[in-house]
Amino acid sequence: MLETDRLILRRFHKDDWQDLYEYLSDEAVVRYEPYGAFTEEECKQAAISRANQEFFWAICLKERGGEVDPIAQAAGKLIGNIYFQQQNPPDFMCWSLGYVLNPRYQGQGYATESCQAIMEHGFTKMHVRRIAAMCNPENTPSWRLLERLGLRREGHFIKHKFFKRDAKGNPLWTDTYLYAMLAEEWPVK
Repeated sequence: MLETDRLILRRFHKDDWQDLYEYLSDEAVVRYEPYGAFTEEECKQAAISRANQEFFWAICLKERGGEVDPIAQAAGKLIGNIYFQQQNPPDFMCWSLGYVLNPRYQGQGYATESCQAIMEHGFTKMHVRRIAAMCNPENTPSWRLLERLGLRREGHFIKHKFFKRDAKGNPLWTDTYLYAMLAEEWPVK
């Protein structure tokens, strides 16, 4: 578990599915993700699966000064998730970073705060050498977040990936930005 001023980052629990459904069922939220909007049943299964995976972290609001955050209505509200997983080969000590946040809690610094906590943990406690993240160039809030975190844009891959297909079954290719930071570049001043 990691703690920031306003957040607790923890492992998923199987009963997190309702909070997960609140944002993963929204097509606008998953627009740039490698999956479509989730059903309730898919969120129940995802919560169970994520509870057994070390690379998914639940982003939860915590009480501030003894009072519950008025936006959340309840301390412990799961408002998003972070993906933080080591890439192969393990000897390279490179980890991938990803994030999805409930739109009700976007624009309030929660994504920045939670990603900074994961990066701090990775670089200082886990001795990660490099953290990399990829995003669609059309997803301006995502690449702006990566730049606020101090990651540098290292590449722009043209028609690099596809997650969805058109009505005829043809791949809908998308571009990808690659961002990264080395351990010796942390912390951002």
